[in-house]
Amino acid sequence: MIVAVSGINDTDNPGPGIGVARSLKEADPSIKTVGLSYDVQDPGNYMDFVIDKSYILSFPTQGWEPIFNRLLYIKESYGLDVVIPTLDAELPQYIKYQNDLEEAGIKTFLPSLEQFELRSKENLQEVSKKISITYPETKKVFTVDQLTKAVKEIGLPCIVKGNYYKAYKAKSLPEAVYYFTEISNEWGFPILVQEIVSGEELNVIGAGDGKGGVLGLVAIKKMTTTNLGKIWNGVTIKHDKLLKTAENFVKQYKWKGPFELECIVDGDEIIMIEINPRFPAWVYFATAVGVNLPKRVLEEMFDKSTDTNSDYKAGKMMVRYTYEMITDIEKLSTLATKGESDG
Repeated sequence: MIVAVSGINDTDNPGPGIGVARSLKEADPSIKTVGLSYDVQDPGNYMDFVIDKSYILSFPTQGWEPIFNRLLYIKESYGLDVVIPTLDAELPQYIKYQNDLEEAGIKTFLPSLEQFELRSKENLQEVSKKISITYPETKKVFTVDQLTKAVKEIGLPCIVKGNYYKAYKAKSLPEAVYYFTEISNEWGFPILVQEIVSGEELNVIGAGDGKGGVLGLVAIKKMTTTNLGKIWNGVTIKHDKLLKTAENFVKQYKWKGPFELECIVDGDEIIMIEINPRFPAWVYFATAVGVNLPKRVLEEMFDKSTDTNSDYKAGKMMVRYTYEMITDIEKLSTLATKGESDG
């Protein structure tokens, strides 16, 4: 079987692709993995112990047609059975055109567009209410005047964030205006102003079968993060209410595919921060403690019976580290000129 994964930018701002590929390789060494890359310098392009072959893709901003044609080329020239997109910016197109991929013989396991929109921060309040947790006070703004009013009502410090991407802590109104301008210039409107909540930052990774059933769950506590908020060290935990919340989310919305819930937990109070409609960058952590979600999603695609237990031990710690690989410059040149390279 040949499986393509995106998000192979395994840097201090890592994508999930390497963790997904590593999980699949450990489950079945006969699986061939294809790395879908947007940058010739993505480390995954040179990790031949995980990625068997790499291809450069057009950026999602250039539309679906060049991506689709590239995937068809990969299928014809190398072979391709499954594609697992893992980046937020590309997911809407993969979701919208997943039937085209299926008709071309390339399987996916993705949420619907309606499910994808649940992650919109302006929809999270309703989602939180439906699954019986809370959501921080949040105001949607489009102008600096509206921003100023929202900051006064919510108070300082506050969080200024985009509807899908970027979030900053503002300690003053000038800072809030600066972040408002920065985010809106890059990602557009609306901009959200949100109260700051206190507690432990706990995340849950999981996957749904599209019928209300859970394929597995693992909860962790973030210990240290990068300046972009990516987990660097973490520990597995057992938090019954949080895990039940994730089960309820899958059941209520019949979620299909992988997801991550990012929450702040203060005692028994669970506060929703984000829903990520994809595998998170720490997906291999769940695999390493016994819940291989990429493997289970793959099995679900092909209607194979799969283990759906969520048995794992609390107190297992993940430690990220940097590592240097040495390779020939010719490989980068090949990727840059031909757009593909063997792993």
